[in-house]
Amino acid sequence: VQLQASGGGLVQAGGSLRLSCAPSGRTFSSYAMGWFRQAPGKEREFVAAISASAGSTNYADSVKGRFTISRDNAKNTVYLQMNSLKPEDTAVYYCAASILYRPVVAAKAYNYWGQGTQVTVSS
Repeated sequence: VQLQASGGGLVQAGGSLRLSCAPSGRTFSSYAMGWFRQAPGKEREFVAAISASAGSTNYADSVKGRFTISRDNAKNTVYLQMNSLKPEDTAVYYCAASILYRPVVAAKAYNYWGQGTQVTVSS
């Protein structure tokens, strides 16, 4: 599976961005999908995940109520809608795919990773 993330950019605090990730190579609908981020000097951290069927989701406490993960299996795309962005959301965001069906949190549970897309939130 190859993952292509897009949609990052520079936005002012309080603004919104929508990230997209388009896996290719295998049946997308059988993978749980997740978003992670890594800020400079920090470890990669979990942001959000969605089950293969889109029936369940999981969010980091820091983004609950502001970010929404969704997927469109017909379009082979997973999204991360980010609202009310804060400067501390600044990071490189990565999408990942897991052969596990459920929306897992642990990075080690993900089998495939895409290149990151930079999100910068100015104050």
